[in-house]
Order: sequence, then structure tokens, then C-alpha cells
Amino acid sequence: MNFTLHIWRQSSADSEGHFETYEARNIPGEASFLEMLDILNDSLVTDGKEPVAFDHDCREGICGSCGMMINGRAHGPGRKQATCDARMRMFEDGQSITVEPWRAKPFPVIKDLMVDRRAFDRIIQAGGFISARTNAIPEANAIPVSKPAADEAMDAAACIGCGACVAACPNSSAMLFVAAKVSHLALLPQGQIERGDRVQRMVAQMDKEGFGNCSNNYACEAECPKEISVTHIARMNREFLRAKIYER
Repeated sequence: MNFTLHIWRQSSADSEGHFETYEARNIPGEASFLEMLDILNDSLVTDGKEPVAFDHDCREGICGSCGMMINGRAHGPGRKQATCDARMRMFEDGQSITVEPWRAKPFPVIKDLMVDRRAFDRIIQAGGFISARTNAIPEANAIPVSKPAADEAMDAAACIGCGACVAACPNSSAMLFVAAKVSHLALLPQGQIERGDRVQRMVAQMDKEGFGNCSNNYACEAECPKEISVTHIARMNREFLRAKIYER
């Protein structure tokens, strides 16, 4: 398969970026999108040119570091997948493909398709944890957790922090990410001690980082590779109001 690639090139956060056009030839249909970029970079290096920088790690759809906009969609065509899960057979032979980094002020470009997502780390550091000592591994049945609560907590904990929700949102809101982290701890007994402080600290840090407000257009849920539900945003809002009431 052959493709025409329009890829965003930017040498650093302080420099101006621009699109460059490349031809990707003889790409196997079963190759992943990242493997296609590897093939392109091999040809660029052979020609003495600078390869395209992009984030990746597990290449198994688990870590979320491979996030990029492909033809205007976070992680490319399809649903419930990271960029590394996208296969070139999902595109038409000869198709033009535009590849960009996440577009959000809190995610400044490091180089080309790489962005700095440490804003998410700072939100987690603000409250996405429990300080209760666990000591040795506890007996599984020592702390009863209802099946519905356990299932919903696990669904929220599936968030991989890739930033697709922010990139897809017209306001660059991080509500879905923060809500997932708040929700999965709020549903478990171990997370009850810091329940009120947690949501207030994480929301305050989210605002400090410069993320936008949620406007309920559900683009975040539509593009999330783990299909995190926007119902977690509703829970986070309730947790925040609850914390403010108890505080007063």
C-alpha cells in the first residue's frame, strides 16, 4: 500500500512548526500505524534526513503514549484503540493522511508529534492516591466491595492517561481523565479517607494547568481508547459538591 503523509514537524516547543509531505511506499496492510512511521523513518535516515519524532512504548494499546491526531481524529480511525492498534489496512491505498500532535495548551509540543503530558502527572500527584498503609497483601475478602462498585471502579481505572479526551474536546477539557481517577478511588473503601480532599485538590490542579471546561459534547467518550464513560464526570461533579458541603 502507498500513502501520502502530511506530518507536523517542529524542532522544539519554542520554534514554529509546519507540515511536510512524505511518500510512504510498499507499506504492508497488516502493519500498525507506528510501524508505518518506522518504515518512513528508515527511509529518511537512509537519505540523511531527520526522522519524525513520536512517542511510543508498549505498542500493545496499554500505555497510551502513542497518542497523535490522524486525519483529525485522536488515535486515528476506529474506536477502542490506541494509535499503535490502528492498522494500515484501515486506510485506502493511495490515501492522504494528515498526522499532528495533540492540540492543547497544557500539552506543549516537545518535538514533531511528541507532546509534554506531565500536566496529567501533576494532577495525579495532587490527589490521585491513597495514603492508607497496606502492609502485607490483605486477604481478598477482608474488605467487602460490592460487585457493581468493583466493576465500575475497574472500568474507571482502565484509563491510560493518553490525552485523547483532551485532544478531542473543543475546549481541551481534562474532565474525563480527572473524573476517571477520582471515580475509581471514590468507589472503593480504601479511598474514602481522602475522598473530599482528593477531588478538590485534583480539580484545582486541573484548573491550574489550564485545561478548559466541559461543555458536554461527549467527544471525549467517543475517542477514548478505553471507552471511559462520561457518567464518571457526573460522579466527579457530585463528589466535588459533596466535599464543598461537608467542608462548610
